[in-house]
Amino acid sequence: MEITKNPMEIEKKSMEIIRPYVKDVFTDEAELKVASRIIHAAGDTDYAKVIRIHKAAVKSAKNAIFLGKNVYTDVEMVRTGINKKKLAAYGGEVLCKIADEEVAKEAKECEITRSMAAMRNFKGELAGAIVAIGNAPTALFEMLRLVEEENILPAVIIGVPVGFVGAAESKALLMKNKKVPYITVEGTKGGSSIAVAAFNAILYQMN
Repeated sequence: MEITKNPMEIEKKSMEIIRPYVKDVFTDEAELKVASRIIHAAGDTDYAKVIRIHKAAVKSAKNAIFLGKNVYTDVEMVRTGINKKKLAAYGGEVLCKIADEEVAKEAKECEITRSMAAMRNFKGELAGAIVAIGNAPTALFEMLRLVEEENILPAVIIGVPVGFVGAAESKALLMKNKKVPYITVEGTKGGSSIAVAAFNAILYQMN
């Protein structure tokens, strides 16, 4: 068996394999690239059936990046995976408070998850920024509460929490919202690597 060893060639071949699954679903090239990166990260072409990208999501995210806005994440895995060096070139940074002592204290006192408390702690900082949630449905539920009840509006929400308790429901609620553009996947699929892939796919399209 011949092994492909060149990284660029591996990526090129991967995208060629993925393209037939997305080309008829996403007619916008920028969205197609995001969807392709998600599928590549998941190793699962079935994602083409469940990826949902709001028509304003990519443009809004690009504008926020250009303006030097920060990215706020629910877990360290998302923060770690984002290309921080490229983001920093525009003035932004990636922030996560899941391990903060104050957040842990608030979560315990309020009997909520740390990721939920972290979003609550960010609060006003989230306005005009990019939110990337890849693990915790509770973080997405809290973000949407901030949107609806406190009118805190991020530029875009990449909401792809994974799992069987609240994940599908939180993402369905995200798609129903009329205030903030989003990138998500229907159902139980998702995860930190998917959130990272979606954001980096947009970041790599910056001129």
